[in-house]
Amino acid sequence: MDFKSLILQGIPNQLPPKKELDPNANHAPKRKEILNAEEKRLAVRNALRYFPKDWHAELAVEFAEELEAYGRIYMYRFMPEYKMYARPIEEYPAQSSQAAAIMLMIQNNLDPAVAQHPHELITYGGNGAVFQNWAQYLLCMKYLATMTEDQTLHMYSGHPMGLFPSSKDAPRVVVTNGMMIPNYSQPDDWEKFNALGVTQYGQMTAGSYMYIGPQGIVHGTTITVMNAFRKNLEKGESSKGKIFLTAGLGGMSGAQPKAGNIAGCITICAEVNAAAATKRHEQGWVDEIVADLDALVARVRTAQQNEEVVSIAFQGNIVDVWEKFDEEGIYIHLGSDQTSLHNPWSGGYYPVGYSYEESNRMIAEEPEAFKVAVQESLRRHAAAVNKHTTRGTYFFDYGNAFLLEASRAGADVMAENGIDFRYPSYVQDILGPKCFDYGFGPFRWVCTSGKPEDLSKTDAIAVRVMKEIKANSPEEIQEQMQDNITWILEAEKNQLVVGSQARILYADAEGRAKIAEEFNKAVASGELTAPVVLGRDHHDVSGTDSPYRETSNIYDGSRFTADMAIHNVIGDSFRGATWVSIHNGGGVGWGEVMNGGFGMVLDGSEEADARLKNMLFYDVNNGISRRSWARNDEAMFAIKREMERRPDLKVTLPEIVEDDILNKLF
Repeated sequence: MDFKSLILQGIPNQLPPKKELDPNANHAPKRKEILNAEEKRLAVRNALRYFPKDWHAELAVEFAEELEAYGRIYMYRFMPEYKMYARPIEEYPAQSSQAAAIMLMIQNNLDPAVAQHPHELITYGGNGAVFQNWAQYLLCMKYLATMTEDQTLHMYSGHPMGLFPSSKDAPRVVVTNGMMIPNYSQPDDWEKFNALGVTQYGQMTAGSYMYIGPQGIVHGTTITVMNAFRKNLEKGESSKGKIFLTAGLGGMSGAQPKAGNIAGCITICAEVNAAAATKRHEQGWVDEIVADLDALVARVRTAQQNEEVVSIAFQGNIVDVWEKFDEEGIYIHLGSDQTSLHNPWSGGYYPVGYSYEESNRMIAEEPEAFKVAVQESLRRHAAAVNKHTTRGTYFFDYGNAFLLEASRAGADVMAENGIDFRYPSYVQDILGPKCFDYGFGPFRWVCTSGKPEDLSKTDAIAVRVMKEIKANSPEEIQEQMQDNITWILEAEKNQLVVGSQARILYADAEGRAKIAEEFNKAVASGELTAPVVLGRDHHDVSGTDSPYRETSNIYDGSRFTADMAIHNVIGDSFRGATWVSIHNGGGVGWGEVMNGGFGMVLDGSEEADARLKNMLFYDVNNGISRRSWARNDEAMFAIKREMERRPDLKVTLPEIVEDDILNKLF
């Protein structure tokens, strides 16, 4: 059977042979034992409902073995034989071009060049899944191939619930991931209910089909690192020869060394998984790999003396690096961490003093001992960071729950008031006031033709539009505009594409709509040879309520509410999004955040033009309005400007209370 026939087949008519696990793939670690015997029977019963009864006896034994061996039922037997990657859109069988574009995006999320654990359907972050098992993938792709533009596919945490009649103006797909009753949203609840096969952790862009490889986070990290240096260096001082020390080379964190190179510094990024470090080195995202601490010290000293711009992967534990640099007197200018601490007990963070292999064994066989080791490591980690910051190192939490989990471990990371952390979130110090409050966030697009020349054309269009906007922009956003113009001009040279022909930049509502409008015109005229998919990271102005990251600079007491993210996904859905998603836990952990995303297909039509103008405007200004109501100065400036630009926008503005009035009350 050819590729199209295999997609249309869905779950095969004949039971395929059992597959052996590929030893060359980067597999997810075994999950901890959490189900009792009755719950294990329920997990197998749940898995078998995808298949005909006459297969049940054979598959029941196999699925039970998978559950025992890996802690999950992945259904490896049903993993397709065809190569997994984002094909040109015309190669997908579909009655709807919108559905074909979604199929392309799903396959990109599962491309081994993109995905962290592709055989377990995990895209990034250790557990950010597109689907729970391969039956869900097969069924979802069949639904997408056969759906019309008067139907909507509803996805329940990876499970395709079905095609429902809707309308051409409705989203083609509605995605939810991990929507738990609040009292059942602790980390062990994810372990249990994911093992049962009834929910999943979609991260941000894994379960919403919008991951574009590390490029997405490269841009955000570049902006963060550049502005961190701006905050902490003398005016006019260069970042050359300055050190940025961090950890993690997985799906998202793998972007750090590339971002450091673009920002012009020395980046040292520790990674305990040798396969992950090697993968990033082979892809050109990190320049060198060093596995010995003394050799690392010598290499860093040379780089400092020569004011090199270089990225170095240290194959080992980040705690050892912080402590060694303290002993050697190496000054760290910027410090952070991007291990997956939203998932600390299941492979998101590996404790110092234990090998990668031993840690993975403990996760499965000694979970409580592993937790103790992780918390001890976090205390050592924070203590080493504290030594450096007393000498002037600027350390920021990069939204991976490092400070949150360190505080829970009893590490010395709290401020004197005992409420706040002693170090800022990067959103508090950088992205919040400089980007999100003004409406700038991670606008991205994918050329569904798969042609690099189409991507180059979109780059040129984006630069032209941004230069036109910058010429008439207020002083408050000139720096943001120029940073993004520079980014796009250098994007092709920096070889950012992994998987689909995709690009990202930070734009506000005006920029997103105008760039998208020009893309749609280019598709209509034939300048671009196929439709363009628009999207964004959930890590944005309006999509995410996350008190320790995206909304950490909301100070009116509402940062623990999630109204904004829910309104975002509902509002986008009826304003023209092709698909929408809402997730629990993306970025900083299960139960800690709600985040929403969208995808939009620009096919050159007048309908697409109307949808993009309507939806993109709301998608951004929903968040600016909330930030303005929280009394953020930059957001109040931005929303007033937007109301002048669009008189039909009317937003409730806050009255500012003088401190003297309140200070007399209590």
